[in-house]
Amino acid sequence: MTPPPESSTYFRKGFGLKAEVQEDLAAYEGMLVDRMKASDYALTAGDVTIRLAREFGFCYGVERAVEYAYQTRRKFPDRRIVLVGEIIHNPYVNAQLRDMGIEILDRPEGRTFDFSSIRPEDVVILPAFGVTIEDFQELRALGCILVDTTCGSVLNVWKRVESYARDGFTALIHGKYYHEETRATASQVRKLGEGHYLIVRDMNEARVICDFIERMADATSIAERFAPHAVSPGFDARIHLEKIGVANQTTMLARESLAIGEEIGAAIERARGKAARAEQFRTFDTICSATQERQDAVMELLQEPLDAMVVIGGFNSSNTISLAALCAERVPTFHVESAAAIDPGARSIHFRRPGIKHVEAEERDWLPASGRVRVGLTAGASTPNNKIGEAIVRILATRGVTPD
Repeated sequence: MTPPPESSTYFRKGFGLKAEVQEDLAAYEGMLVDRMKASDYALTAGDVTIRLAREFGFCYGVERAVEYAYQTRRKFPDRRIVLVGEIIHNPYVNAQLRDMGIEILDRPEGRTFDFSSIRPEDVVILPAFGVTIEDFQELRALGCILVDTTCGSVLNVWKRVESYARDGFTALIHGKYYHEETRATASQVRKLGEGHYLIVRDMNEARVICDFIERMADATSIAERFAPHAVSPGFDARIHLEKIGVANQTTMLARESLAIGEEIGAAIERARGKAARAEQFRTFDTICSATQERQDAVMELLQEPLDAMVVIGGFNSSNTISLAALCAERVPTFHVESAAAIDPGARSIHFRRPGIKHVEAEERDWLPASGRVRVGLTAGASTPNNKIGEAIVRILATRGVTPD
């Protein structure tokens, strides 16, 4: 969807207050992280060496969204400001916005946002993930001021799935059906009224689609596996899986998205021939560049000998979850939301187990008490540098040392 032009009630380019909010945004910077970057992304204290991935933390889209929220508060100091869900998936950043008097509107699981409290004089911020077409239209009809921080990478995916729908292709979206971004992307498929989509979480679900394409399964299997949460209204596998275009939530594992696209294309070719694959299948890598760079950087870091890997970011942050999953394939991995999860006194860490949804654990003596130890570190695209620095200090403190 091409964003509407700027107007007196709709803003996508901020308010020209970048310089005015820089002092506030400086709170997210981290001197310790800057020091490590200047020292080949490494820090050694005593017998502990911490290696930082070369791409980590805040991406451009996140920086832009957070900055626009701060500009909005500065522009409208006396107005009620409401954020449609979390601006990004980082509890610390969202808490900072609440402290500025920005209300965060929650969406009950499985339900839509309730905008009944929004008044025309209010200011509403749309998050970096974007919102559904239906939510956008409802807010526009209310007449309130809208500040749209939707990430450009997300907009690119929207354009892609809209083109699929326009050409009669069903959008097969690799993503999490409950995630804000995927919900918004799926809504773009319906922009023209007749488009269809199907959301697959992983390769196992993609293979269910492949089995149907190759007629090893019937339409009932699709309906039972995906309806109603992950398919468009009126979806009929017998009709709407004839022409398929693959897209993805921008923060998924890039290699899995590419593999899913290849698997679907190969299934069409096996079932209908090469000509059908060329005519009835499309795929594009719509993983955002920042997500790809962070995944590539962590894979590079994992080539080094490491005793443990710490991944910092919200437990509901998709790109952080993807980073943790990559790390867990090679080394003991601890996904923490913040430095507070690391308790040096108890020598414990509270973390989420990579790859296991919503399962959190506490582990004592997660680092050996003595001897040389090498810890790898990365952070999701919504984690600010000051929070990364705090985690580094606590990791070192677990071994009784401090940064020099």
